[in-house]
Amino acid sequence: MRYSGLMLALGGATALSFSPLQATPDSAPQIDYPGFLDLSNEVATVRAERLIDLAEFRQRAAKSGTLILDTRSAAAFAEGHMAGAINLPFSDFTDSKLRAVIGDNLDREILIYCNNNFSNNIRPIMTKRAPLALNIPTFINLYGYGYRNIYELGAIVDLYDPMVQWVADDQLRDPLLP
Repeated sequence: MRYSGLMLALGGATALSFSPLQATPDSAPQIDYPGFLDLSNEVATVRAERLIDLAEFRQRAAKSGTLILDTRSAAAFAEGHMAGAINLPFSDFTDSKLRAVIGDNLDREILIYCNNNFSNNIRPIMTKRAPLALNIPTFINLYGYGYRNIYELGAIVDLYDPMVQWVADDQLRDPLLP
């Protein structure tokens, strides 16, 4: 009885010492979860230093060559986005598509934001669960693709704040055209 209790305790301790973060290699050679975790850990410090408030975001956005990248769906982007932003949905990230949108300059300054930067929780910026906010995988992926000059809106702002400069595609069209 004493021996089985000890084994149960040791087995429990062993089970507790294993963590999903201690990932095993994936069976698909094009899926590398341990590599993703390594990249995420590497990016964590950089990202923490690149969270900026709305005033700095707007100041950086006004600089020539800076890109505001909106990685939400094309439909959400069409419903509304920050003025000056361009859209490349996160699910479309590949080397070639990123180069086509961002250009070959890996040092180009890139600003990112997502639904969770807005307090309104209305279409097209419905709030996501915090650990699943699009800013996080966007930053990690841009960094992983070699773009290192990334800044992220780190504030929660009201969509109607004049500094946000929110536009929708219907607002961009010439009202005289059909």
